[in-house]
Amino acid sequence: MKKPVIGVLALQGAIEEHIAAAKLALKEMGIEGSVQQVKTVEDVDAVQGLIIPGGESTVIGRLSIISRTLQVIKQRIYDGMPVLGTCAGLVLLAKKVYDRVLGETRQPTLGVMDIVVERNAFGRQRESFEVELDIPIIGEKKFKAVFIRAPAIREIGPQVKAIAKLSNIIVAVQQQNMIGTAFHPELTEDTRIHQLLINMVMNTYNL
Repeated sequence: MKKPVIGVLALQGAIEEHIAAAKLALKEMGIEGSVQQVKTVEDVDAVQGLIIPGGESTVIGRLSIISRTLQVIKQRIYDGMPVLGTCAGLVLLAKKVYDRVLGETRQPTLGVMDIVVERNAFGRQRESFEVELDIPIIGEKKFKAVFIRAPAIREIGPQVKAIAKLSNIIVAVQQQNMIGTAFHPELTEDTRIHQLLINMVMNTYNL
């Protein structure tokens, strides 16, 4: 049996937290697999699933162009590789991004998910908060979601499924092999979002 290799894009942001969460998710699922940092084109090619962490979406986008990983990640996603984008990672997946203050950001993104995202939609760092969300795709138990300078999903295309809402605002989505969350699942001890990604990897590659 082949062992899944989960990558965390390690250019900037909550890298170590996602590595720890993915390792814990594998352990809780009883799956022997590995989690590694992704910094180069070769690293992208070596993984079967990718996590794009929260951080500064503009910085991650620019660094991914410099490292030449942006186009390779985009192609891997089009080829079916499962991906999880959280907070800034969600912004990077989006086809269109705007900021309430700056307007359309024109920042480098992967542009693979048919969504419109508003950056910093819930306010700045001091307005961070935690909330219990219903996410039926991962089970009946509510998920404690941590929002830090979080984006909001303002529009979704016909292929996109809203999997979590806060009041009437969409905060988590799935489109085929892509999952995006406005919140930070790596900052809780609940690994079910990471397990969702791992299950997608197992199914995609028949592991």
